[in-house]
Amino acid sequence: MKVLGVINLMNEKPFLKELTEHRSLASVPFAGRYRFIDFTMSNYMHAGIKQVAVFTNDKFRSVMDHLGSGKEWDLDRHNGGLFMLPAVQQDKKLNGDIQAFYDYLDMFRRSPAEVIVLSPGYHVGKIDYQDALRQHEMSQADITLLYKHYDGDSIREPIYHTCQLREDGSIVDLDLFSVPHRGDPICLETYILKKSLFIEMIEHCYQNNQQDFLKDGIKANIEQLDVQGYSFQGHMPFIHSTESYYASNMAFLHPDIIRSYFYEQWDIYTKVKHEAPVKYSAASNVSNSFIANGCEIEGTVENSVLFRGVTVKKGAIVRNSIIMQKGEIEEGAYIENIITDKHVKISEKKALVGETGLKVIKKSEIV
Repeated sequence: MKVLGVINLMNEKPFLKELTEHRSLASVPFAGRYRFIDFTMSNYMHAGIKQVAVFTNDKFRSVMDHLGSGKEWDLDRHNGGLFMLPAVQQDKKLNGDIQAFYDYLDMFRRSPAEVIVLSPGYHVGKIDYQDALRQHEMSQADITLLYKHYDGDSIREPIYHTCQLREDGSIVDLDLFSVPHRGDPICLETYILKKSLFIEMIEHCYQNNQQDFLKDGIKANIEQLDVQGYSFQGHMPFIHSTESYYASNMAFLHPDIIRSYFYEQWDIYTKVKHEAPVKYSAASNVSNSFIANGCEIEGTVENSVLFRGVTVKKGAIVRNSIIMQKGEIEEGAYIENIITDKHVKISEKKALVGETGLKVIKKSEIV
């Protein structure tokens, strides 16, 4: 069975606004050296998916730069490979993902794939699509929809889609933009369906001025379709705020989480930058921290995540913080409960503490 993997960045939720001003949600840095989209790409690779189409929104530069030719995921190939599909700006009839899919219907028609796996690009989890595809084939469902029972923090905002399940595991309805409660089956906006059905649904929605695949394609026709649920049981944090992003990064300081993501099942790949190992001076002091290649540590780092190329100068102290790529912490600086975006410089002897909550320093700022 030939499968086309589709990553849909068109309907990204407005999460992590402090970190997505200049990038898509899918390209937000995570766990020291990765981006959110690396997990979906690596899951597709594990499933043997040889053709992947990425539908990008208006903030596509960072995604395109990160994915490149797709060689890290074995997609730099003559047959199949990686397709970056930016939104067509001219002659737009609709907003939403239906328009984007319709604009590239010829690509879908030409693809030798029989089945489509459609997913967003921001899930941090190891989804076994081989197993999900097996269930889809055995059930003979029209659509298999992946969901996970909510185990995140308590929130009041209606930001997730909740599935209504029958006892046999089929999905009878979807409550869009609902407030999640612990244990609720949350739609992961990940679907498996035949390519022919997908094309038929896109054409129908477009002709009827409908613009959202989940709302107008699946939910509106759920009584006519056989929609089966696939429960994802693995670790996957629900990241929807600065606090949940911070907590999810810090979870990777726990050996069990590290082991489950990077030493069990399949690997998670990312863009290779060929940087040197971390350089520690004799005066450095590091404890319970995730430090990526290319860093130079002369000061103290505690309970923190440092991305590639970060410099912590002599006498500087970094506690309970996330420092993204090429950050510079100058001599004698002190930071605690801080998230710095890329290329941020904390000046000599500067003290920054998130006293009432996390503080985010924007990209390229000098503080």
